[in-house]
Amino acid sequence: MTDKITLPGVSDDENRTLGLLLDDLNGKTQRNLVRSAYYDSKRMVRQVGTTVPAQYQKLALVLGWPAKAVDALARRSKVDRFVWPEGDLGSLGMQELADSNFLLSELAQGRTDSLLHGVSFLITTRGVDDEPMALVHAKDALNATGQWNNRARRLDNLLSITSRDENGDPNGLALYLDGVTITAEKGAGRWSAERTEHPWGVPADALIYKPRSSRRLGSSRITRPVMSWTDQAMRALVRLEAHMDIYAITKLVMLGADESIFKNADGSPKQSWQIVMGRVFGIPDDDDAENPRADIKQFSAEDPTPHLAHLNFLAKAVAREASLPDSATAITDMANPTSAEAYDASQHELIAEAEGANDDWSVPIRRTVTRALAIQNGFDAIPAEWGSIEPQWRNPRFLSRAAEADAGMKQLAAIPWLAETEVGLELLGLGEQQVRRAMADRRRAQARATLVTLTQAAAQSVPVPVPDAVEG
Repeated sequence: MTDKITLPGVSDDENRTLGLLLDDLNGKTQRNLVRSAYYDSKRMVRQVGTTVPAQYQKLALVLGWPAKAVDALARRSKVDRFVWPEGDLGSLGMQELADSNFLLSELAQGRTDSLLHGVSFLITTRGVDDEPMALVHAKDALNATGQWNNRARRLDNLLSITSRDENGDPNGLALYLDGVTITAEKGAGRWSAERTEHPWGVPADALIYKPRSSRRLGSSRITRPVMSWTDQAMRALVRLEAHMDIYAITKLVMLGADESIFKNADGSPKQSWQIVMGRVFGIPDDDDAENPRADIKQFSAEDPTPHLAHLNFLAKAVAREASLPDSATAITDMANPTSAEAYDASQHELIAEAEGANDDWSVPIRRTVTRALAIQNGFDAIPAEWGSIEPQWRNPRFLSRAAEADAGMKQLAAIPWLAETEVGLELLGLGEQQVRRAMADRRRAQARATLVTLTQAAAQSVPVPVPDAVEG
């Protein structure tokens, strides 16, 4: 819980906004920490019951199903590059922006945090000193929050926690308001603030997963059903672990024997594992006893199948909730796809989720990148012609190269002139680097052909010198 923060040299309205955002961050922290614990496999097993020995409840048993629910979708939502049909991105320094900010990686981290907490934030700022001219940072919902304007479809403000002390309390923050950024640091128990004005409004965009009118800032992929099924599965693992140690060993009942056979030569009792692992016991006859010879009765070990069946059911329940195929989590009773069509059908729900998420993320990513390009190029506003700059998403369907090339050939057959363009090469399944190399090689080949043609034409236009007649 973050205590109230009042910054010096800041207006009452601005401090009031800071307080509201801190309250909002505090109110959602516990819920977001729970989901982070599930994602990082740090969620403890809850009480199993009195039928399982206490030591088994202390085992570090974990499941990666919640992380799989997030990562499986995140890996299918990937930005390959940015395109600008109306112009040349290279002339704007797109490569410099991408390299200096590890842009594609930063965007990927933001998308993962969006799936984990329902929302994450992309912040664009101007670099100082030896930093890049434009900076793009992704912040998760544990360290940033803002107020969403439903009419303008943008953030009215944003609070970003930039650093924390050893107790986890903020000692550095940035408050983004309309045209104003307030940065603050805490030193020697006191806060100091610095104010910067800029022309970019609130230079932040929200990456929202699955928004709806009643929940504008989205929902997490780690839903309550996923958490519930995971808790049940971890309890099932504890029961299975106890079963394998206790109930899977054949039970023997000895009739007519005394406890002396379970003692060492010095009379001390043997360890339980020595008794369990013992294969041969010498049991002497006792003619004076009612049963002179000991009799051994054997009972079959308990079958763990019910535990495994329950665990498999829970695995499939998680897969259904997360729109994953059974093969993603199930242990048994799953059918592997036998063809490309069958594989695509088994993934269709996850593919639909990826396509929907990409649509929701495209606009904030485009806003962030164009703002960063404007800052990098020294502009005070984003030029209108940059409105066609957009991210190019990788196909969420994992197609083989042969299938992608076959589909591309059919499209090029219908529109032959596409074969002469970069789009045509992309349809054939070539990657960005391959497209660039192919187009560069084509330009070099055309230049060589042009040079040969000009050389030949020049040679044909020069008159051949005629030698003087020799007098005889």
